[in-house]
Amino acid sequence: MIGVDTSVIVRYLVGTPTDQADRAASVMDGDEELGVSIVALLETAHVLRTQYGVARTDVVTALIDLVARDRIVTLELSKAVVLEALVLARSFPSSPIPDALLAAASRSFGAVPIYSFDRDLGRLGVPVLEPQRSA
Repeated sequence: MIGVDTSVIVRYLVGTPTDQADRAASVMDGDEELGVSIVALLETAHVLRTQYGVARTDVVTALIDLVARDRIVTLELSKAVVLEALVLARSFPSSPIPDALLAAASRSFGAVPIYSFDRDLGRLGVPVLEPQRSA
């Protein structure tokens, strides 16, 4: 397995600049098993939204299509957990992709409930506790 950086994923998805996009395609469409970190997925989502103006729903769909490939291995969480989180993020358009992955990671490792001031986090399938002042 070989790891893939955000820059390769982004060039592959956006198709520019042409030379780098072609080289990225040779990696992404090749025969090797590729390891993709959660950080690279989050960076890719951020870059596509902020630098390329890609609509959030299109970003989520692109990430789902990428992660679902047979040769892609997600490094920190199982592929099933990552895909579940992305599908959940797609079903709640106002929910950030990082929140969906954070909730999935917490569920996956049994780190629930989650302390958060974000009450909406609970709709992503995790119980939320708001921190309280100590007595």
